[in-house]
Amino acid sequence: MDVQQPLTLLGGISAAQFMRRHWHKKPLLVRQAVPGFKAPVGRSALLQLAASEDVESRFIQQRGDGQWVLRHGPLARRSLPSLTTRQWSVLVQGVDLHDEAVHSLMQRFAFIPQARLDDLMISYATDGGGVGPHYDSYDVFLLQAHGRRRWRIGRQKDKTLVDGLPLKILANFEPEEEYVLEPGDMLYLPPRWAHDGIAEGECMTYSIGFRSPQRAQLAHEVLLHLADAAAEQDDAVIYRDPKQEAVAQSGEIPTALQDFARDAVQRALDDPQLLARALGEVLSEPKPQVWFEPSSTRGMMESVVLDRRTRMLYDEHHVYINGESWRAGGRDARLMQRLADGRRLRPADLQRASDEALELLASWCDAGWAHAGGAD
Repeated sequence: MDVQQPLTLLGGISAAQFMRRHWHKKPLLVRQAVPGFKAPVGRSALLQLAASEDVESRFIQQRGDGQWVLRHGPLARRSLPSLTTRQWSVLVQGVDLHDEAVHSLMQRFAFIPQARLDDLMISYATDGGGVGPHYDSYDVFLLQAHGRRRWRIGRQKDKTLVDGLPLKILANFEPEEEYVLEPGDMLYLPPRWAHDGIAEGECMTYSIGFRSPQRAQLAHEVLLHLADAAAEQDDAVIYRDPKQEAVAQSGEIPTALQDFARDAVQRALDDPQLLARALGEVLSEPKPQVWFEPSSTRGMMESVVLDRRTRMLYDEHHVYINGESWRAGGRDARLMQRLADGRRLRPADLQRASDEALELLASWCDAGWAHAGGAD
């Protein structure tokens, strides 16, 4: 991707300019970021997804007495109010995992590392519907897909929340700017920018969100993978204490054993490739509700495209796909990196692949992680 090329999606600035000027810094409003945009998933299809047990969804309604109702899916259509009832919303997470056109829409944001990309959520709302003034800890692009939504945004110093509500709603929201978005318009918001979106009539908004892992949670997940990787190493060193003296207090842990354990952990942390491998496996891990359908047949593999649910990343020494890792170098590494970047390999790419790389790609196709195709 040419990150210096001006993009309509970003209002005529390049991806490089956007990342320097706006990413994590300040909002950006783009009128007709996607000219003539037609929602690939309409109301009916979205509510059908919300009724599925395999999809994460929420129902939110603001009542006249100032109270809020929150229900988690699956949401049967008959359990929802009529479409003429005001002030209710259905939010469906990870729609990119279930619709190819939505997945393709997300690829327009490939100028941001895929390791940071989370999912695309669709919010449907009847007139007056919204989720209240709030802030997120992550970057988000809000693309209007249908109808109109009025957004009020602000930097919001006071992060006090309203007590006793099932939602995190700001108690003292102070908007600084206000915009009405129509289909094709898009608003980017950095983390912790407060915002409140109210539907003006029936509307749908597509939210492209990005991962912002908490340090403690990331450490927990990486250490689990690091422990598994360390256990796989051929390390026959065992604890020995030939100079251990007799003790009167047998319940006390020996200092030498504490040092042995500390050294074992430190050795794993000091191995840069082991740590990088653990991180790559964590970041490429699919979400819990994701599953793949293994292929029952192996056809002619003239091209390869990743399944839309597959997460594939790489670093200097490894490629990562769906929580697993492979060491790669040379021409095959460049081939796998091209697949991770563009999510497909064409016939000319495969002609340069080694037999080992082709076999690995075939195994991914067998597992449903990728799909083989003809010449394209």
